[in-house]
Amino acid sequence: MYIRELKQTIRRNLSQNSTVAILGPRQIGKTTLALEIAKYQPSMYLDLENPEDIQKLNDPAHYLQLHKDKLVILDEIQHYPNLFMSLRGIIDTRRRERSGNGFFLVLGSASSELLKQSSESLAGRIHYTELAGLNPFEIEQPEGRSLIKLWVRGGFPDSFAATSDQVSHAWRQNFIRTYLERDIPQMGPRIPATTLLRFWTMLAHSQGELFNASKLASALGVKGITVSRYLDLMVDLLLVRRLEPWYGNVKKRLVKSPRTYIRDSGIVHSLLRIPNYETLLGHPILGKSWEGFVIENIMSTLPYEVNPYFYRTSAGAEIDLLLDFGSGEFWAIEIKAGRTPKLEKGFHIACEDLKVKKKFVIYPGEEKFPANKDTTILSLSNFIMEIRRYLLRSSRKRIIKV
Repeated sequence: MYIRELKQTIRRNLSQNSTVAILGPRQIGKTTLALEIAKYQPSMYLDLENPEDIQKLNDPAHYLQLHKDKLVILDEIQHYPNLFMSLRGIIDTRRRERSGNGFFLVLGSASSELLKQSSESLAGRIHYTELAGLNPFEIEQPEGRSLIKLWVRGGFPDSFAATSDQVSHAWRQNFIRTYLERDIPQMGPRIPATTLLRFWTMLAHSQGELFNASKLASALGVKGITVSRYLDLMVDLLLVRRLEPWYGNVKKRLVKSPRTYIRDSGIVHSLLRIPNYETLLGHPILGKSWEGFVIENIMSTLPYEVNPYFYRTSAGAEIDLLLDFGSGEFWAIEIKAGRTPKLEKGFHIACEDLKVKKKFVIYPGEEKFPANKDTTILSLSNFIMEIRRYLLRSSRKRIIKV
């Protein structure tokens, strides 16, 4: 059992909204988190993969009205998208009765159909929350061997908590097979499991690289538009992240293709048959694996008003992760897997292009020290704390101004 940092956020969102949705891939811990939240108030749990629970919702308006004094948790909601229309009527009735907020907590593997149904039916009535994998502050120690273990095994709780690297690797291989053979077909797309596995593995090999649809299409023997559709599916399911390039009014030729990252580092390693840290150290994916792991952990802590990008020019000026805080304020993050990180000239040129306010280098070590007068080298956990303190100070300043 891990204490998820998102728990208090979801409880607060329930006090302010009629419905809260927790989205994330299977086995990421949505149900466990929801049942923890249920301990704080009268609640009822329904699993929409369970035939008995589905039968209870033959007349959802009548059944849910019987439990109007409870928080109703609806798990695997993507299997019952028509339920959103019924929820809308119930929510509106309760609003007229002035019976507060926090009526429903819905859980689901994100998909375009789920988001479409809920946004159309529950517009203005639902708050979305994304549950990512375990982060450094949810495990035993945010740095050192525990962080390396999290990087190698990934953030799925069962994978991280496995009794050995071998057991963890086997769990992830089974997770990949189950997703391809059962979960994705249940959501509608009729894509052969072998084709999607090849595509997923290709993305692992090209972790952190520019998305090249024509190259992948040629390797798979399909059209470029088909490959783009495969990517859309993996992004919808929160299995792959598409990081967009920054492009604005600078007098440089900028890269405009997105970069793709498989979001869980453990899944990357299993797709590439990397069972442990020793094997990872000798693998060409080492640097990009660390880069994706760092980016995913940073992105999971960012509020919606901070926009993440990467920056790259045709001349080679590059920033691994660029955080846009609005009003022209940028932070530049360079990500290095080595213990003695060195900055390339292209990073400094890119920072000068954008007049970056703060520069950081994130590496697997634990110390924090200056690389030069305006760049700090630090650990992932230290950077997350840095950005959290900055966001807290900024929010306090906004409150004072108001």
